[in-house]
Amino acid sequence: MTEVVLWRRLVAELLGSAFLSAVVIASGIAAVQLSPGNTGLELLENAAATAAGLFAIILMFGPVSGGHFNPVVSFADAAFGGLAWRDAAAYLPAQVAGCTGGAVIANLMFSLPAVSVSAKHRASPAHFLSEIVATLGLLLVIFALARTGRARTAPAAVGAYIGAAYFFTSSTSFANPAITIGRMFSNTFAGIAPSSAPSFIAAQVIGGILAVVVIRMLYPGVTAAEAADIIVPHVRDRAAAESAAPGSQRSR
Repeated sequence: MTEVVLWRRLVAELLGSAFLSAVVIASGIAAVQLSPGNTGLELLENAAATAAGLFAIILMFGPVSGGHFNPVVSFADAAFGGLAWRDAAAYLPAQVAGCTGGAVIANLMFSLPAVSVSAKHRASPAHFLSEIVATLGLLLVIFALARTGRARTAPAAVGAYIGAAYFFTSSTSFANPAITIGRMFSNTFAGIAPSSAPSFIAAQVIGGILAVVVIRMLYPGVTAAEAADIIVPHVRDRAAAESAAPGSQRSR
């Protein structure tokens, strides 16, 4: 299948990451306002909104870029041949910029300063382990579905997994370096202090590496074509298809 042209995929990753960050942060702000002093209920509201929002966002942008919104997912995809390494590298700044922009939008939607550096310290051995587990599990869900021909169920499965991981991990399952960076710019319920972010990102990278190893053990036959379908199958880009046709002089 001919890939969608890169600039369109980058726009999809930028916008999808922005929506994801806005959903996570804004729902946290709303939860605190709606249920002040009830941390359990606040977390439930934040998790439910994130799970449902992630489901919808992957459906919106996944057919264009795959709906990664996460550098660990993109580089794991590249490790299996589903995405070119240079494209994974290009996805990275789009995802980080999107998540940072989404944080600013979330702050503004609730009449807060556009940027407020978070003071919420989260770094601890338990949080570090939680982020390894959360990221490992996320990638296993994604690649297990792709390998078994069920990639079209991935938006629901990924949303459900992240919603559940809010509660079974002490870190509330960031599992994403881009959104970890974005959440530094909102001193609200979902924020993370800049001093805690490096620990989270390191754990997420370790979780991603472990996931690649485990996936190769469990599903040794993962092909580049199957990996190319994560998180969801991408549509064929008409302009790219025409440029790839015999005799065409159009450039992709």
